[in-house]
Amino acid sequence: MSDIPVISWAEAGVTKTALWRSESSVAPHQKVVIADDKLTADAAYRLACEGTAMLWRGDFQNARQLLQALSRRLENKPRRAVRRAPKAPPSITEAFHLHRQSQAQRARILGMLLVPLAGDYSVPLRRAPDVKEACVEAYGADACQDSIVSLRELLGLIGAHEWRAKGVAVPALEQRIHPHYGVFSPVRGEYVSLVMDAPLPGLKLAFDIGTGTGVLAAVLAHRGMAHVVATDMDARALTCARENIARLGLTDRVEVVQADLFPDGRASLVVCNPPWLPARPSSRLESAVYDLDSQMLLGFLNGLALHLEPGGEGWLILSDFAEHLGLRTREDLLAAIAAAGLVVIAKSDVAPHHPKVFDATDPLHAARSKEITSLWRLSARPLG
Repeated sequence: MSDIPVISWAEAGVTKTALWRSESSVAPHQKVVIADDKLTADAAYRLACEGTAMLWRGDFQNARQLLQALSRRLENKPRRAVRRAPKAPPSITEAFHLHRQSQAQRARILGMLLVPLAGDYSVPLRRAPDVKEACVEAYGADACQDSIVSLRELLGLIGAHEWRAKGVAVPALEQRIHPHYGVFSPVRGEYVSLVMDAPLPGLKLAFDIGTGTGVLAAVLAHRGMAHVVATDMDARALTCARENIARLGLTDRVEVVQADLFPDGRASLVVCNPPWLPARPSSRLESAVYDLDSQMLLGFLNGLALHLEPGGEGWLILSDFAEHLGLRTREDLLAAIAAAGLVVIAKSDVAPHHPKVFDATDPLHAARSKEITSLWRLSARPLG
């Protein structure tokens, strides 16, 4: 609790404080005003753009409607007509960085609408839903002090709780995987199908590096692997994976351990699905997508040979989206594989089918429409 920062504001002539919760690592706002149902969307938008946060004291459902109104204003924000020489359209790499800047600006403005949480995670506002279970899943069960959170984050917690309860169907398992808040969900099933279909080099022992929800470890056990050691560094991922493995009845064959990439020993198969984009994550929640300087990818490649049994294989699951965005070249990847003392045995590919692939209005559609997800089968280069 001592690690949680504090936010301050003035209310009824008194300075008040509360814990500040932000899973996106946003610092406590310095300018906070009290707002209620009388605040118009236009006024709220001006305040947010000026960097003033609004602590809501009105009806909860009205706050949700206000957040939707702010979102619409961002989508319909008029562009100033400025006469200037014709400019070439941005490259796809520039478009990627501009898109991330736009998303960050949107998150900043929408994050200016704040709501209170009591020490028991109840929301002391009219018509507020029961969010206690969702908050416990994200923040832990040891809350005892009042806190403040952005409404946008709170709604994200609610959505994550519903997703966790419902689960994500995994056809390869004929079961559902239940992702926890902050743990990457296997909604893109094409990479799961690659692991389901690739020929196994052995059935004795496999390592699943960066297991997340535990879905790939479960698939390997489902395919007949006698023992799977699944690793992760994130506490939420470890808890999530253990719960999923237990729910699937695989605890006798899948061991979930905390480790920085590899566990001790060697295995006939080592699988890794690292973050696909070599860019800096702006928050802890983005670390499943963005991998600064390809640290996890390179760590896996450089340590793989030391953790393979003779004749064993490493399976690298990686999208070429970064290549189409100009963030990494195929030559860079092949050079990293060779530098790690590895050779490519084979590669299997699959085209993704998520909705953004077919959305021509997406600013990154030119890259998404060409994306291929691959499973690279790697082995240690023979000595001599």
